[in-house]
Amino acid sequence: MNEHIVEVIWERGDQNFLDNHYSRKHTIRFDGGLEIPASSSPNTVPVPYSDASAADPEELLIAALSNCHMLWFLHIASRRGFRVDSYVDSVTGTMAPNANRKLFLAQVILNPATKFSGEKIPTFEELEHLHHLAHVECFIANSVLTEIICKPTLVN
Repeated sequence: MNEHIVEVIWERGDQNFLDNHYSRKHTIRFDGGLEIPASSSPNTVPVPYSDASAADPEELLIAALSNCHMLWFLHIASRRGFRVDSYVDSVTGTMAPNANRKLFLAQVILNPATKFSGEKIPTFEELEHLHHLAHVECFIANSVLTEIICKPTLVN
């Protein structure tokens, strides 16, 4: 079993806290030492209590889905003999109420644009199949109820 360790660090400082007027800005520290600024989404908690320049949980989940998908895609493409030169994904996540009227990440749309080179360039149908296989293997996609749609683009 693989274990992943992340620290989420928030400190009150001199803020009252009990009046609900406190900063949601915090730090996420990954087990390799990387630290990123994080906050609640300004869509949920208004600025100045959120920091729009920091990553919010929804963005991090969307990024994790895209990142995991890409890593599996690269692995599968390599194994199938397709040389990938670049992969850029512009991901969109949509929040919506669930059956209990609680907001959740209802849908994530991956829009990966992939450029290949060499003698073996996938057809669009092969590209879609590679993305399907990546989705099936993605650990993060297998961990969420979010609808994940992939709209690949083959870049020339």
